[in-house]
Amino acid sequence: MSSIDMPAVAPEIPGFRERHASTIRQWRLYAHLFAGSFSSMLGLGLVVLFLVLAIFGPVLAPYPEDTLGAVKLGQRLLGPSFAHPFGTDEMGADILSRVIVGARTSLWIGLVITGIGAAVGVPLGIIAGYKDGIVRAVIMRITDLFLSVPGLALALSIVAALGPGIMNCVIALSIVWWPGYVRLVQAKTLSVKEELYVESARALGARTPWILWHHILPNCMTPIVVKASMDMGMAILSAASLGFIGLGAKPPHPEWGAMISVARTYMPDWWWYSAFPGLAIFLTVLGFNLLGDGLRDILDPRSRGR
Repeated sequence: MSSIDMPAVAPEIPGFRERHASTIRQWRLYAHLFAGSFSSMLGLGLVVLFLVLAIFGPVLAPYPEDTLGAVKLGQRLLGPSFAHPFGTDEMGADILSRVIVGARTSLWIGLVITGIGAAVGVPLGIIAGYKDGIVRAVIMRITDLFLSVPGLALALSIVAALGPGIMNCVIALSIVWWPGYVRLVQAKTLSVKEELYVESARALGARTPWILWHHILPNCMTPIVVKASMDMGMAILSAASLGFIGLGAKPPHPEWGAMISVARTYMPDWWWYSAFPGLAIFLTVLGFNLLGDGLRDILDPRSRGR
């Protein structure tokens, strides 16, 4: 049989693993580096625990009615015991239940503040880094104006003007949270826009929005992810600080900072009232900071000494 009569063989289509082999190897390297760090795994474990409590808090709480303002004066200010591992507060409510359900409030606060800060700061930072002249000057001068005032002090003044409350607290912190993203992304954009692939895209006639979306933003994601992971803990701590001075959530709403604010009047005799909400804040902030350090170590080659 001649070669003309031989049946044609269809080319073999590579599978998913073959087409994404380099990406899979890269993620395996990331997982190996992350798993090899005790502090990173500890941070991941604390964050996962916090997320589980935030998502399933009302189900896990042993006394869910105590998180809604139930009054049980017959068991007020009881010390830690088998029935109440974290003790009870001045209204007889179970502190463990309030701490567990309070994780959902803290998660909501952290996500909203960090999300708004990134949503405002990242586009402004990219524009300020890519554009020259008056556009960059205006954006950076406004950013410098916000950065010249301590963020918590500015948020305190905004909450004082709006009035106390958890929503006003979140609004105030969101207003002062975006300048950090502008500075970070603007510096990264200044270095990325000089790369050869960006110059090539510009020379081929690519429009500015296309370049920003396909080249600038993807190469800014590493510092953004690291900063966002650390900002989650700092946002929770800042909201708890405002709650501690009476400008955040109000009782009986279970929020860790507000709980400590009320508990300080019962120190030191009833120490458990403030100790356990404070421990929850400490572990949550520690977890997000350790997780951010771990992400920075695997995503930034310079941090690994390469």
